[in-house]
Amino acid sequence: MPNLHVLKVFVGEDGSGGNPLGVFLDGPTVPQSARQAVATRLGFSETVFVDDAEGGKLRIFTPTAELPFAGHPLVGTAWTLLREGYEVPALRPPAGEVAVRVEGASVFVTGRPEWSPPFELLKLPSPAEVDSLDGPPEGKELVGAWAWEDEAEGRVRVRVFVSELGIVEDEATGSFAARLCAALGRTISIRQGRGSRIHARPLADGAVEFGGRVEPVEVREEEV
Repeated sequence: MPNLHVLKVFVGEDGSGGNPLGVFLDGPTVPQSARQAVATRLGFSETVFVDDAEGGKLRIFTPTAELPFAGHPLVGTAWTLLREGYEVPALRPPAGEVAVRVEGASVFVTGRPEWSPPFELLKLPSPAEVDSLDGPPEGKELVGAWAWEDEAEGRVRVRVFVSELGIVEDEATGSFAARLCAALGRTISIRQGRGSRIHARPLADGAVEFGGRVEPVEVREEEV
């Protein structure tokens, strides 16, 4: 049975939050025809199958669909590969090459915001109004609600709802961070979900670098 690495990605400074992720480093042991069913059964917002650890080639599945690009799976997979002794200058999801950089305890990846799902960016007047949402605003299926916590400091409160992809509310969403950062055109620090933290900055070529802290949960054998 293949090993499944379970992690939390974009963990807050106080250890709170973090979006659960499953990573199969030996992806070829899971038949391509079975991958969607495995991701659905595991129930993580995303599950990654690494098909070439040396070359960084991988595929990403939500409980209901395959994605060409997603944030916390790429940050978490880069962290796992580094921890297992691989050199990881870049990852190669279907969307394109994603550069990887390590800074202290955090891992950062670079991607283009247009690779992300077409999230609606819904600005609300205050963090309290973001917190008060009891579900997707106005029944929207792919939306991130956000408000400034401190505009001068670039701190943002965010909640992301992705029911279109089988995720009612995502704990931490790097691909949304990329879109919001590009739209704002400035460096931001996002507090999402129960306390996750994502740092993002726009680059000169229109790409966005984003990342944060990762913590391991367990490694277990998984039937496929």
